[in-house]
Amino acid sequence: MITAKHLAKRFKNKLAVDDLTFTVETGKVTGFLGPNGAGKSTTMRLMLGLDAGRGTTTFDGKPLNSYAKPAHMVGILLEAKAFHPTRSARNHLRILATAGGVPQARVDEVLRIVGLHDVAKAKPGKFSLGMSQRLGIAAAILGKPKFLMLDEPANGLDPEGIAWLRQFLKDYADQGNAVFVSSHLLSEMALMADNVVVIGKGKLIAETSISDLVNGSGRSSVFVRVTHPDRFGASLTKAKISFDRVDGGFKISGQTTDTIGRLAFADQLTILELANHKASLEDAFFELTAGTTEFSGDGGAKS
Repeated sequence: MITAKHLAKRFKNKLAVDDLTFTVETGKVTGFLGPNGAGKSTTMRLMLGLDAGRGTTTFDGKPLNSYAKPAHMVGILLEAKAFHPTRSARNHLRILATAGGVPQARVDEVLRIVGLHDVAKAKPGKFSLGMSQRLGIAAAILGKPKFLMLDEPANGLDPEGIAWLRQFLKDYADQGNAVFVSSHLLSEMALMADNVVVIGKGKLIAETSISDLVNGSGRSSVFVRVTHPDRFGASLTKAKISFDRVDGGFKISGQTTDTIGRLAFADQLTILELANHKASLEDAFFELTAGTTEFSGDGGAKS
């Protein structure tokens, strides 16, 4: 696994990363979430030794610079257009393969994987952002690394490309690898990631599974409709369970369907509807990061 311990980075008077400690497990996709300016990109650069700062990061127990062929251990995408604009896509990857000790045959293999084989001779300086992202992903997987670290890889991808990326990263992790990926597309992260690391203003807010994060949100609730709702409302009040009357039923936070079902049964009431209303990842994210957003608008449009 990847183990980051006590990462910290200061820019003049601003502490951009503040004593971050977390792990990234193999066999899973770990999402890296946080508002703009939270310190996600700086954290990744610290982990890779690209920025000077405090703390340590080990990959299977050793720092990255201790590996003779680091490209076989960690694949990196931090900048979509990190290539020479007039060198062909194939030649760009050939140079990286030579530098990383990767067989040249792997170049055309990764071009096919990311869907760029038909434009292998094209100059990437004219690529769209989505095509540039695909070339960056091709470079990241050249050495068949055990760990992938990708910063906003979905930027610029069309819906088909996003769906491809989601399945590719899930399949890559399923092969026993670890994927650490940042994204602002929370709906996609909910479909892609197993675990999440959430930061705000450089500090760790949460390190957990997607399911635990969503289920633990205060925006999750139980909805129930029963016969004789007034009687049931009195029972909820007696049991000191808070509720809201909505849509002809009761919205109840902090309880399970089992608890509410048993209470209705004890009152000899017929349950007409009983369902969990889970919070979305977006709901849970906004709840967790409230007060940590560095840049925000006033919510209104002005002319």
